[in-house]
Amino acid sequence: MEEIKILELKESVFADNDADAERLREHLRERKTFLINLMSSPGSGKTSTLLSLAKEFGGKIRWAVMEADIDSVVDAQTMQNAGVESIQLHTGGMCHLDADMTRQGLEQLDIKNLDMVILENVGNLVCPAEFDTGAALNMTILSVPEGHDKPLKYPLMYQTCDLLVVNKIDVEPYFDFDRQKLEEYARIRNPFIDIVYVSAKTGEGISELAQWILARADQWNGKSR
Repeated sequence: MEEIKILELKESVFADNDADAERLREHLRERKTFLINLMSSPGSGKTSTLLSLAKEFGGKIRWAVMEADIDSVVDAQTMQNAGVESIQLHTGGMCHLDADMTRQGLEQLDIKNLDMVILENVGNLVCPAEFDTGAALNMTILSVPEGHDKPLKYPLMYQTCDLLVVNKIDVEPYFDFDRQKLEEYARIRNPFIDIVYVSAKTGEGISELAQWILARADQWNGKSR
């Protein structure tokens, strides 16, 4: 009986995407547009954090949001109602965006007139971390109710992210949440990850987060503030 051929496609798919992502990153660098890939589990507060950031950004930066979901336009409409230019990306059932999907979204924005674009990726702690979108910076949100042990359970998410935003600190007294353990676990995965604590509901920590992001955007775009 003839031996069955086995093709290992995963590595090839990732390699092709990585090359495509690097081309997209260079394209954005040339146009001085800072792209952030925002990832987290559903319900952690991605959109509410962006709404709070919108108040801080004000006229300090020209920016837009790409909302990625399997279906609906709820998040894009929410951002649009808040005065932030937004488009909705539907993934057709896929649990992540890759570089080509991200490029397709960016083509619908006038990026030459934007200093920054934030991609709110599909809510998932696994798939989005596996695919390079071409972003200059990866950012993840972990909400207090999810627990401080998430970095141990989902290592790649924290290995690939430059910034960990801990949201919903206003409810911290009601949960068994240990900041010291969270920071220890996150830095096991990524010794260089920055951590910011916020409450999108009360606004606590949002100014610090906005300053962190604006500083990175200025650095990418070769500007001083």
